[in-house]
Amino acid sequence: MTMNAAGGRRRPPTIHDVAREAGVSRGTVSRVLNGGHYVSPAAQEAVNAAIRRTGYVVNRHARSLITGRSDSIGFLLTEPQERFFEDPNFNVLLRGCTQALAAHDIPLLLMLAGTEDERRRITRYITAGHVDGVLLVSSHSGDPVAEQLRGAGVPLVACGKPIGLGSKVSYVAADDRDGARDMVRHLLSLGRHRVGMVTGPLDTPGGVERLAGYKEVLADAGLAYDERLVVSGDYSRASGEAGAERLLERAPDMDAVFVASDLMAQGVLAALQRAGRRVPQDVAVGGFDDSPAALASSPGLTTIRQPWDRISTEMVRVMLAQIGGEDPAAVILPTELVKREST
Repeated sequence: MTMNAAGGRRRPPTIHDVAREAGVSRGTVSRVLNGGHYVSPAAQEAVNAAIRRTGYVVNRHARSLITGRSDSIGFLLTEPQERFFEDPNFNVLLRGCTQALAAHDIPLLLMLAGTEDERRRITRYITAGHVDGVLLVSSHSGDPVAEQLRGAGVPLVACGKPIGLGSKVSYVAADDRDGARDMVRHLLSLGRHRVGMVTGPLDTPGGVERLAGYKEVLADAGLAYDERLVVSGDYSRASGEAGAERLLERAPDMDAVFVASDLMAQGVLAALQRAGRRVPQDVAVGGFDDSPAALASSPGLTTIRQPWDRISTEMVRVMLAQIGGEDPAAVILPTELVKREST
């Protein structure tokens, strides 16, 4: 804060105060604030030091009028609102993206659009320029949001490969198929032969890829694919519980089950316990994510670890590069098998 001419109430420091404190022109300060282009290292350090000493805070509204940017990014979840609070993966990803953007002094806006009306309103808001880009956290085939945003020229980075959009949209994903292969190989290595699966939604990339990995390992092991051993879920705990009940009814000789998310696996464990099946003695159970749900499960859940910190960091990096004019990019990150007491 700076004293006014009468020595009374202090006013917020301005860009002119920073320039005077740093001994440079107002234009140099402006260039530092807008990325540091054409500024010498010495001048940039002087300006940054002056900002710290004066306590100057960028007027984002004024800067947005000049640059045409909002200096904010949207975090868009196209799922029912209750899923955001139930599924720990969304919170982990939100926290990681928020921290990665904070390093660039960019706020992240959470947007929930689980219904058609909500998606329509959010799409209007985004395409009106209220955010500079969107991190799309959940995408289903047939969901028009990604295509509409891409068509409007909004920088877009998806978590997971959007089905049907190919190379048109940037995305960052864990290697879902390879992670599924690792889990099913592990279950077979334990001497299990009737391995069931509770898939994720088959209109999502994770749902499709994890099922594909399951099928590939069965084929490699010379085991026939049995439709009675596969049911679909929606990544919720309730769908895992219902899926396990169907599997036990259709294939009572099932001795292992691969569950496409840890949250669904919690439901599977509950259903197995209720049916009197011991884990892992009677049925070995493997999940996917290594979310807090895996550690909270009893017994502790063997699972596939997704590198959430790297996923969020890469999503932000790809987003900022795209805003800077680079072409869409795809990043696929490796997963890791984490063994616990459920297998």
